[in-house]
Amino acid sequence: METSIDITEKSNVLHKTIYSILFSISFAHLLNDLIQAIIPSVYPILKQNYNLTFTQIGLITFAFQLSASLLQPLVGYYTDKYPKPFSQVYGMLFSLIGIVSLSFATNFYWILLSVIFIGIGSSIFHPESARISNLASGGKRGLAQSIFQVGGNFGTALGPLLVALIVVPNGQVYILWFIIAAVMGLAIISKIAFWYRNHLIYRKPKKVVFADFQRLSKSNVKWAVTILLIVIFSKFFYSASLSSYYTFYIIDKFHLSIKEAQYHMFIYLIAYAVGTILGGPLGDKIGRKYVIWLSVFGAAPFALLLPYVNLFWTDVLMVVIGIIISSAFPAILVYAQELLPKKLGMISGLFYGFAFGMGALGSALLGKLADYTSIQYVYLVCSYLPLVGIICFFLPNLKKK
Repeated sequence: METSIDITEKSNVLHKTIYSILFSISFAHLLNDLIQAIIPSVYPILKQNYNLTFTQIGLITFAFQLSASLLQPLVGYYTDKYPKPFSQVYGMLFSLIGIVSLSFATNFYWILLSVIFIGIGSSIFHPESARISNLASGGKRGLAQSIFQVGGNFGTALGPLLVALIVVPNGQVYILWFIIAAVMGLAIISKIAFWYRNHLIYRKPKKVVFADFQRLSKSNVKWAVTILLIVIFSKFFYSASLSSYYTFYIIDKFHLSIKEAQYHMFIYLIAYAVGTILGGPLGDKIGRKYVIWLSVFGAAPFALLLPYVNLFWTDVLMVVIGIIISSAFPAILVYAQELLPKKLGMISGLFYGFAFGMGALGSALLGKLADYTSIQYVYLVCSYLPLVGIICFFLPNLKKK
């Protein structure tokens, strides 16, 4: 029989925003995505050391993001039924193996194997982490998702900066220094796992974190999910050109060194993190549909200008694009979770997985295009992708809480 203390504790978990857990899982996300960010950050070094083509660079990204994307819906579906609080620990161990392997990789296929290990680690980390952020949200789902996402964005931003400071001057083997991030991640995730294990309140059929926040028909839910996936295609295909090839683009166009290019990449990634902070709470306040629509379609005029400006205005436009386009994903993910509130793990895994998958496909195809044409032509073609965001006009409005 439950005591009054037990009932109060469960009520607090349901209705109180637990910021200590949110910031802890956000910092774990920072460390996880910092490790991921090593991969594109060392592309100029790997391309130079092993005479890789842009097609091979695209295939490395494809291997990483495909391994990160395919498993995520499966992990989410499985953990919806059989929660595994310590699964993230295993994910971080895979990433640790990938770091060590990438440090000593001496050929294209060894590099592929290394990034696949990091991708598997990421695929295990994200679905359960998204669930934990929702569990600790206390109903502030947009805010919780933004806190979680911004950790990953700052990790992605720090990656090229740390690679520029540590790896570029000293060589590939200095990637081993990022083992420190993996060990810190293991410590934080282990602590969160104990909290998660003790607060699996969704095991109780009558105790759910979310009620149904919409009354849409099944066909309308499917239509809304389809629109969201099309938006993710546009957003992450375009983002693939920025994350995988931006340093090559500004090196080629403005004749920068690798180290200088990494600093400019850092500017864009910080802006991307700022946009993520804004997207979730703004969606809570004005409605997620409008944030999604503006954040994808709203980036279009700036993306269209990007191929035609000098270095200063390139930085300015990249800051604007980063802030606008990054605000979409927290709103997209929470909107999708509200469409299917009883399948949090599966829907989180599906959308993370599809996002990674589109990034993988985009990187592979754009690398091939760059080899056949030029890296600047790739950016000219990709500048039209945000226009796809106009389809968000057809998203249904959900009941706000």
